[in-house]
Amino acid sequence: LVIIPPHPVGEISQHKGPPVFTQDERYKMVRAIKWVDEIVEGAPYVTTLETLDKYTSDFCVHGDDITLTVDGKDTYEEVKRSGRYRECKRTQGVSTTDLVGRMLLMTKTHHSNIGHSDYQQHTDNFGKGPKGHSPWTGVSQFLQTSQKIIQFASGQEPQPGDTIIYVAGAFDLFHIGHVDFLEAVSRLSDKPYVIVGLHFDQEVNRYKGKNYPIMNVHERTLSVLACRYVSEVVIGAPYAVTRELLDHFKVDLVCHGKTEVHPDKDGSDPYAEPRKKGILHTVDSMNSLTTDSIVQRIIKNRSRHYDNISVVLMMLRSHHHDNISVVLMMLRSRHYDNISVVVRSRHHDNISVV
Repeated sequence: LVIIPPHPVGEISQHKGPPVFTQDERYKMVRAIKWVDEIVEGAPYVTTLETLDKYTSDFCVHGDDITLTVDGKDTYEEVKRSGRYRECKRTQGVSTTDLVGRMLLMTKTHHSNIGHSDYQQHTDNFGKGPKGHSPWTGVSQFLQTSQKIIQFASGQEPQPGDTIIYVAGAFDLFHIGHVDFLEAVSRLSDKPYVIVGLHFDQEVNRYKGKNYPIMNVHERTLSVLACRYVSEVVIGAPYAVTRELLDHFKVDLVCHGKTEVHPDKDGSDPYAEPRKKGILHTVDSMNSLTTDSIVQRIIKNRSRHYDNISVVLMMLRSHHHDNISVVLMMLRSRHYDNISVVVRSRHHDNISVV
């Protein structure tokens, strides 16, 4: 039994900085993860033995990254001492902190700079050989392996009587808007088998613009596979939903949300074939959240992220940390992965942040 305790917004803001999603959004996102059996709402930021006993938990699990309170204390200190703590190695390069950094990086070049020479160079090189990559997803350190995909995949084939439903898109920064859409799609049948076609980075870049996708196709694949409403993922699906694709997967229904459908490279309707067959269905998820709106949330909170630096530095001065690695870990635990810290005196009375 896996119990997940999302922390309250107030405690996250105090110890780590403003969260990207609201409390209700985070609860619903966690419930949609297929390995989660139950969630505990309003769990304390510092995990105690009392909390574990209250929910009859044998132990708690966290990644191998350090998690500190605002005053620099280990949030799992008590359960570690008692031997009721387990640690999993985190997937390198995939974290909220990393994604926030990518989104803040986006603001340096506006979406509308399509005519700029830098954009032209980007489009010329994007996807051409090992050195051709997006300047945004290219910062990712995530490496996909077949074993990772196997761990995330359901391994279930469609069964007789299943309704095979196909949806396609970028599913970038997989969020509650995507969850609500996929949940609505799954409710169209008593026995749904939902296949998600994920477009390659180059295709997403073509129809969404220079700064997208934020997550590369490997990261997006695992994000979508983790959703309990998804049965299968097509990695690098064609933009146009072709007759060959429909026949290959024996698709009964093709769904799209109420978001804009961009034309294919030749200006044609990518949903022409399912439309002609009468199997195209528009699904209203009743959720207007998009990847763009999440990026705007990050940009809006940008000054709050930077203002938090002064709070962290005051905390560091009060603790007189002599070990620069501790300084960096504390900053990174608060969304400052890309900050270089210069220590000018032994007790950090004059720390500059670049």
